[in-house]
Amino acid sequence: MNKINIDIPRETAVKILYDIDKNGAYSNISLGKHLDNGKLKDIDRAFITELVYGILKWKLTIDFIISRFSKIKLKKISPWILNILRTGVYQIIFTDKVPVSAACNESVKLAKKYGHAASSKYVNGVLRNISRNKDAIKYPDKKGNLSEFLSIKYSHPLWMVDEWLKRHGEEFTEELLKSNNETPHFTIRANTLKISRDSLKKILEEDGFEVEFGQYLDEALIIKNPKSLQRMDAFNKGYFQVQDESSMLAGRVLNPKPGDFVLDVCSAPGGKTTHLAQLMDNRGRIVARDIYEHKIELINQAVKRLGIGIIETEVFDATLFDEKLEGRVDKVLVDAPCTGLGIIRRKPDIKWTREKEDKNEIIKLQKKILYTSSKYVKKGGIIVYSTCTIEPEENENIIEEFLKDNKDFYLENPWESLPEKIRDLFKNVNGKREYIQLYPNKHNVDGFFIAKLKKRS
Repeated sequence: MNKINIDIPRETAVKILYDIDKNGAYSNISLGKHLDNGKLKDIDRAFITELVYGILKWKLTIDFIISRFSKIKLKKISPWILNILRTGVYQIIFTDKVPVSAACNESVKLAKKYGHAASSKYVNGVLRNISRNKDAIKYPDKKGNLSEFLSIKYSHPLWMVDEWLKRHGEEFTEELLKSNNETPHFTIRANTLKISRDSLKKILEEDGFEVEFGQYLDEALIIKNPKSLQRMDAFNKGYFQVQDESSMLAGRVLNPKPGDFVLDVCSAPGGKTTHLAQLMDNRGRIVARDIYEHKIELINQAVKRLGIGIIETEVFDATLFDEKLEGRVDKVLVDAPCTGLGIIRRKPDIKWTREKEDKNEIIKLQKKILYTSSKYVKKGGIIVYSTCTIEPEENENIIEEFLKDNKDFYLENPWESLPEKIRDLFKNVNGKREYIQLYPNKHNVDGFFIAKLKKRS
């Protein structure tokens, strides 16, 4: 019997998708584990990454297409074969650099390896039929059912589309859905404790990278052709940290000064914490906490690589009160756990792992952490609350309720320490209280919320 010559990148992508579907693996972790293979070329790693994230991004649309051409219902297709079909459909419908023949033939080979005798004929028939009729696929009628149309066209759960339509209206929602399927900037923060932004840009360009200045902040750079971080000399030397500009804004709003005592209660993986140290010119004290030991290790690795000496890491549950810090901290950062619906561009599996009901439990956790953390703030001190979501129940509603219950805090305008060019991004609430709410479709950064609270002296 002849051995089947399997395409390794496509097989690897299918393995990762199976791992995510059946084992509940996080896409970035499973991807990293499978890409840690010295035999893979950079071009193979790039193709695997595109397949995995592309399929996760367009999964609902892909499954809709498969359901239109398959005589077997999706729920009865084996997970291996379904993910092989998804891989083939993605290449046929959503890429223009893969020949249809290659997409079909390689999928058939995978089906022979991972399915039963009839699987390869089934996969071949479905994919060939789709390729012949891809321009005639009928999608839901926009006028008849707007939510269903948007859900299928842009591959988002129906409940999510419904909520955003009610909140934002048709035009904004469609722009948001479209933006969520675009590739975000690969943004880095120059570590000015070691190197200037301009010097870093020059070094990266000499190493063959296409680099642009960030959109809003002086410490930000955008790399147009990034590759594996471990293969970037400037990264290993601690010249930069990967961080979106929306995330950098949280540190800028907190605005710590050299000599301050700062507490970051949910600090992993360390982007914001190390940014705070940079803003403090590595002078003062930062206590960085997280509930998990392995996440604390990520912070320690970043601290060491970036050459920072003022960060103390601790395993600590942010919902629990620490009496020894009561009223002692100058500035507190609460980057709260959230639904993550502002970073769908980076983590498309969030669309499929989050349920509508998840939000209520997360809101309870956010309130507990904010209320507990507020007890650490000195009189006249600052607490910044931030999330990477765009849901008002997790953002301004939390802050409004907190202020009603805590009269010794008031909401401050966040723009005092921010550049003039981004002040028009701020959202006014009731003409008095102001927050930062960023949207990927509006500001071309991750969806992010920031509120700045001050404790009365």
